Amino acid sequence: MMASAKAPLVQIAPSILSADFAALGRDIAAAERGGADLIHVDVMDGHFVPNITIGPAVVRAIKRIATRPLDVHLMIEEPDRYMDDFVAAGASMVSVHVEAVPHLHRSVAHIKKLGAKAGVVINPATPAALLEDIAHDVDYVLVMSVNPGFGGQSFIPNTLPKLKRVRALLTAAGSSALIEVDGGVALENVADIVAAGANILVAGQAIFGMSDPEAATRALRGAANRTTGG
Repeated sequence: MMASAKAPLVQIAPSILSADFAALGRDIAAAERGGADLIHVDVMDGHFVPNITIGPAVVRAIKRIATRPLDVHLMIEEPDRYMDDFVAAGASMVSVHVEAVPHLHRSVAHIKKLGAKAGVVINPATPAALLEDIAHDVDYVLVMSVNPGFGGQSFIPNTLPKLKRVRALLTAAGSSALIEVDGGVALENVADIVAAGANILVAGQAIFGMSDPEAATRALRGAANRTTGG
């Protein structure tokens, strides 16, 4: 599994969606100096979500300069068509939405066959129960805490009880999958999010929206560590 004896209890995954696209290398390096564990890459197609971002070519460019694993979140229609390209470009983790994939087990198995960690994503209005039959097969579950498509949105409070339901479901299934949270993560709510069961915190504005992304990453990690006693 992704977590190891030396891995932090909570991982920080800065989202480049909020970074300066004219200076991605600079911003990513700053976040890494601040203690980032992963680099989160949001891929949007303008169909599944109302925004368009980047493709495999940019992931390949990021891979050349990033020293942390690339966590690629496919917010696109027909993600099965593009998994191979993103893994070949350098993705270490690939997540797909329950809402976008008709044959979820096949998609998860294919991501793993490509050599990447496989994640499944659920939107705010998608019940946690839809994870039940895939829980034992995934490496991580990504719980959206905003409606996907744009950075800078506010955290949806109902995500907290939902995280607890996801954690209970994974435990009942005997799954060691990690729980990732994406959307509105900030210093003010880190303690509650971690207490509800999150292992990976995706943060965009809370890191790249600050004047000093390195310090902001370090502060977020400090808040997470205090919550876990690390």
